[in-house]
Amino acid sequence: MSGVGTPSPPTETAPARNTSRPVPVVAVWARDLLVSLAISAFIIIFLYQPVKVEGVSMMPGLEDQERIFVNKFVYRWEPIQRGDIIVFRYPRDTSKSYIKRVIGVAGDRVRIENGQVFVNDEVLDEDYVPSEYADARSYPEIVVPRNSYFVLGDHRTMSSDSREFGPVSERYIYGKAVFGYWPMEKLGRLR
Repeated sequence: MSGVGTPSPPTETAPARNTSRPVPVVAVWARDLLVSLAISAFIIIFLYQPVKVEGVSMMPGLEDQERIFVNKFVYRWEPIQRGDIIVFRYPRDTSKSYIKRVIGVAGDRVRIENGQVFVNDEVLDEDYVPSEYADARSYPEIVVPRNSYFVLGDHRTMSSDSREFGPVSERYIYGKAVFGYWPMEKLGRLR
């Protein structure tokens, strides 16, 4: 005979314990801050670098003490072109950085007659150089060497550029100035 016993009273089970503790808010903020810093570091190291303009050679487009972003990656995907505003190590002292506009690329013939720039015998339209920033100096024709660029500042009377130190080798160029962010009234893409 199978044993039929008296029914045992139902047993109560103890409520399940919550073994996970709530994470303190400070720890969550610290984690989010570290992730944000890591992403920012990646962007600054590999893609964009904030730069402070020092000097007046690119006025009126870029003024002394203006803050801009330089895209350090763009020239891996596209070539440097005439009109680009580039940041490069000064060829005579690589501890210094300069910012100038590309006027001529490799193979171009560049000359300046009484302040008027000619590229491959055509007058260069330079609407970014107001008449009060132009100068009347001349520069003999030069053929821009391979892997090099002829650069000028927009404030021609106040610029140390390729007229002084010659074409800039691409190995010194480390980015394209793309965006101004300070002062706020100058916020936007650079042209």
